[in-house]
Amino acid sequence: MKNPRDIIKRPIITEQTSDFMANKRYVFEVDLRANKTEIKLAIQSIFKVKVTSVNTLRMPAKPKRYGRHSGYTSEWKKAIVQLSADSNELEFFETV
Repeated sequence: MKNPRDIIKRPIITEQTSDFMANKRYVFEVDLRANKTEIKLAIQSIFKVKVTSVNTLRMPAKPKRYGRHSGYTSEWKKAIVQLSADSNELEFFETV
C-alpha cells in the first residue's frame, strides 16, 4: 500500500467546499493513480475519522498561453469525502 501522505496532496478550500463542511464533506486533491479505497484508508489513517463514502473527479488539462507559447495545465484528480455522523470534524479545516 502507498503512503497515505503520498495519496492526499492538499485540501481544496473554496466557497463551495466551505458549504460542504457543514455536512461533514471535505474536498482534497489526490494522486491521479489513487482509487476510492486507497483514498478512504488514507483519510481514516491521517485524520483518525470514519469515512462513509468517497466521490472522485478527474479534472482535465486546460490549454494555456503565455505570449506565443502555448501548452496545457496538468490533469489532476479531486476527491469529495463524506464523514460518518459520529465522526469529529477535521481539525485542519476548523481554522478556515
